[in-house]
Amino acid sequence: KMKEKTEAKSMEPVSLFYEKRAQILLKNLRARHFDACYCPDRASALAAALRMIPHDALVGWGGARSADQIGLQQALRRVIDRESMQTDAEREQAAHDCLSADFFLTGANAVSLTGELVNIDGKGNRVAAIVFGPREIIVIAGMNKVVDTLDEAVRRARTIAAPKNEQRFLGKTPCAQTGCCAACHGEECICNQILITRNCRPAGRIHVILVGEELGF
Repeated sequence: KMKEKTEAKSMEPVSLFYEKRAQILLKNLRARHFDACYCPDRASALAAALRMIPHDALVGWGGARSADQIGLQQALRRVIDRESMQTDAEREQAAHDCLSADFFLTGANAVSLTGELVNIDGKGNRVAAIVFGPREIIVIAGMNKVVDTLDEAVRRARTIAAPKNEQRFLGKTPCAQTGCCAACHGEECICNQILITRNCRPAGRIHVILVGEELGF
């Protein structure tokens, strides 16, 4: 017991907080048939993801900033990289090609402590892949994405993740100018598709790697 107390004291309060919340979340994710694990840092998250992906697997992704932050995209051998394409037509084709890849990498705009994933999309290629695309999906989610309830998760996706993400594009949307969601209907709106994944079917198709660091938006 003395050793356990010493180890707990040696951990940073935020790390300890994330780890304790992760244990609750893991139980709830598994009850919803997700494959889920917790990694305390980026290095262990990268190792966990690479163990899941065969060396010769074809991997696609859609705006997976969290996967990029842990170094996963750079570590893969066969990838469909939409961002490397030169023309809009090539990028569009790459987005479609991702739907038939062996694996698809994505983050999560929010995760409820009750075990639901929330993702928001402009054109819908990312949420399409999650719903019925590649046979295996890997979700990299920093614990900063975790909120208590599903309502809070949807709110986070719309009012925090989307406005932050839009700063990459600075399109003709209110949030590009103000940083605040205005529930707009603009042609360049990036909040057109909102996906709530409340269960994983078939069981184990979606692998959720929770990371005890702040990742993504």
